[in-house]
Amino acid sequence: MHVVPPGADPEQACPIAPVVDIVFSRWTTPILWALHTYGRHRFVELERRIATITPKVLTQRLRQLERDGLVVRTYHPEVPPRVEYEISELGRSLAPLFATLAEWAALHLDDVEQARAEHDAREPAPGRRS
Repeated sequence: MHVVPPGADPEQACPIAPVVDIVFSRWTTPILWALHTYGRHRFVELERRIATITPKVLTQRLRQLERDGLVVRTYHPEVPPRVEYEISELGRSLAPLFATLAEWAALHLDDVEQARAEHDAREPAPGRRS
């Protein structure tokens, strides 16, 4: 158990906060999932697989994932040049975490939806007065 002294920095109170910031940003999870599940991809292949991501955001996320050591970028000096991305060993080490989250989702997302529906039935919609 992680013990944090009173008055400590709030970010230190939760030891997984830095991991959540790295791994669970908006587009990181789908990129890592695609590379883990389907293997090495070129930029355009990833862009097609994650259809709702913009090229600018995909570029930014891939650069950050490479910097974090979760993705490996390989440049092939051909004509035309070819660049491929694949999940690194460090990125692969997240597989058990993703598997656990996928299992939790399969078991509990319906419960979350039910709780939301029950809550929304009790509470007035935002901006409306009862």
